[in-house]
Amino acid sequence: MQSKKPQIKKIEKKLSIHNDVRIDNYYWLNKRDNKEVIEHLNAENSYSKEVLKNTNDLKDNLFEEMKSRIKEDDSSVPYFYNDYWYIKKFQKGKEYPIYTRKFKKLSNKEELILDVNLLAKDHEYFSIGSLSISPNNKILAYSCDVKSRRLYTIHFINLVDNKSLGNKISNTSGSITWAKDNKTIFYVKKDPQTLRLNKIYKHNLGSNNKDILVFEEKDEEFSCVIGKTKSEKYIVINSHSTLTTECRFIDSSNPESDFKIFKFREKGHEYSIEHYNEHFFIITNKDAKNFKIMKCPISETTFNNWEVFIDHRPDFLIEDLEIFNDYYVIAERNMGLLKLNVNSWNKKESYTIPFDSETYTAYMGINLDFNSNKLRYHFSSLNNPSSVIEYDFISKKNNILKVQEVIDDNFDSENYITERVWAKSNNNVEIPISIVRHKNTIKSSETPLLLYAYGSYGHTVDPYFSSVRLSLLDRGFIFAIAHIRGGEYLGRKWYENGKLLKKKNTFFDFIECGKFLINKNYTSKKHLYAMGGSAGGLLMGAIVNLEPTLFKGIIAAVPFVDVVTTMLDDSIPLTTLEYNEWGNPNDKDYYSYIKSYSPYDNVSEKKYPYILATAGYHDSQVQYWEPAKWVAKLRDFNKSENPILLHTNMDAGHGGASGRFKILKEVAMEYAFLIGIEKKLL
Repeated sequence: MQSKKPQIKKIEKKLSIHNDVRIDNYYWLNKRDNKEVIEHLNAENSYSKEVLKNTNDLKDNLFEEMKSRIKEDDSSVPYFYNDYWYIKKFQKGKEYPIYTRKFKKLSNKEELILDVNLLAKDHEYFSIGSLSISPNNKILAYSCDVKSRRLYTIHFINLVDNKSLGNKISNTSGSITWAKDNKTIFYVKKDPQTLRLNKIYKHNLGSNNKDILVFEEKDEEFSCVIGKTKSEKYIVINSHSTLTTECRFIDSSNPESDFKIFKFREKGHEYSIEHYNEHFFIITNKDAKNFKIMKCPISETTFNNWEVFIDHRPDFLIEDLEIFNDYYVIAERNMGLLKLNVNSWNKKESYTIPFDSETYTAYMGINLDFNSNKLRYHFSSLNNPSSVIEYDFISKKNNILKVQEVIDDNFDSENYITERVWAKSNNNVEIPISIVRHKNTIKSSETPLLLYAYGSYGHTVDPYFSSVRLSLLDRGFIFAIAHIRGGEYLGRKWYENGKLLKKKNTFFDFIECGKFLINKNYTSKKHLYAMGGSAGGLLMGAIVNLEPTLFKGIIAAVPFVDVVTTMLDDSIPLTTLEYNEWGNPNDKDYYSYIKSYSPYDNVSEKKYPYILATAGYHDSQVQYWEPAKWVAKLRDFNKSENPILLHTNMDAGHGGASGRFKILKEVAMEYAFLIGIEKKLL
């Protein structure tokens, strides 16, 4: 007998612009803290729980299985900074980390800096934003969020006597930047309504004076952040939109000075700066789609003083620059794979650190010591746990400092097969797909396969290892990542061809990847599943409208599905910042295009697959009402018997539950949903 779906009232709301009228019967769900709204969300949770009740044992087993693979008493690789070695530790049975340090030598006595478990004990949700220690090593500033709205409060602790300094700063981004005087910090305030990072303040410890506003970003399409160059000589404000950057800087030893413009903003020009000796080094896309590196004298930062340091190469996307006293390292992406290119300042050496894998993830780690002759980086693949590796510039040898430990006697990376294949999308564009499966899992029409993607903001989903994912692979699932347009896997053009008025390429790419995997006999429509979150949830909503019978089931995590209404409401967090990603629907052309794919606006009478949508009640990125409205409307039009479920975490936001084990319960629920469909438990 099918469980009774939640009953929800309809209140017609006419939304009109450009002589076009949309009817939204569930618009009223945006009344946060309204009793009727909360009752509905709780009813949805009860319904989901009832539909999924036959998977409860499976879910519990999955959770215990996932948890058992994690080393509970774990610690990070120590890193050295300003006379101290810093370590992050987890203790057995505890959700949150503790932070410690040791003076100069790892053999010296360990000093506790912060125990997050003590701070979190009275909160359902708790997240540390950042930790920052004064240059004299005596004061800890840390930020935390207890609501999951990404609004962080900054606190201060005197590390000499381990006592709180009492003062705190609320509604910040969480970032903390110290000046060299050990008493001045800079931080970013968020607009209380839109949560846009728009004001940078200066705070003096021990002073009763009001914090000083040093910069305000008044353009609603921009936000701002602040930080220090690796040399720590300069404090830099970065004001940015999706497409444009403007930097300001001061000497960190003179926090009372006024910030100086590095280069005025120019639409479409993105840049970031680093410092070395007498020059600034600039990663810029000026006349360089995939970016190049330029340099200029410290005293002359106007563009006519910039000169090319590393020229633009069409096949290489420059992603990062790490500067040391004797060497610099460029992180660059070629054919989807990240390379680490090492160069000496004396120009005698230039080479790439070799990686022997068909598809992998690599990125630079914590490298705060300017004088080090060693580079820390991370490496993993779909079948190899993450490693922290230290590369010695002098000996040219790698030293593996730590390999992610998988607590499972049966785990062996050799038991899993990885590969990268290429599917053809519209206009014969080839789309890479990274795949992993257990060696005993055969490719066949009866094999379940989960296809994952994101596809927005130029964010690249690299093929990373997940011990949690083993619970699917060991049960016969194939896992695949579609590196679709909208990300930057194949360079900047890859991103540009999946945004604004080309956004539909993202959806077409994903669909064609699914069809390719079926045609190549990896799976079939009866066993193909899809998953994406946030903007990847928009992808899920779009593909089920376009090809509802291609997938057996989908998971849409915190999905951005009500695109038109959200992008027309500039009071909602992030809206104005995202016009360069989606387009501004106040412009008729963008309105028409966005409306043509917006998942909520394109729900119609179709046989929809099994759907599990998740939401966070305190989500500041995708408001809870988007998935709630979408699920309600899907049920109105669904012509299949497949259940459509909504699970809302009433204590969390965009990232789900806090704590390393709590979040596994949500993953276990999602995996139980997929496996439950396969086992006909739903």
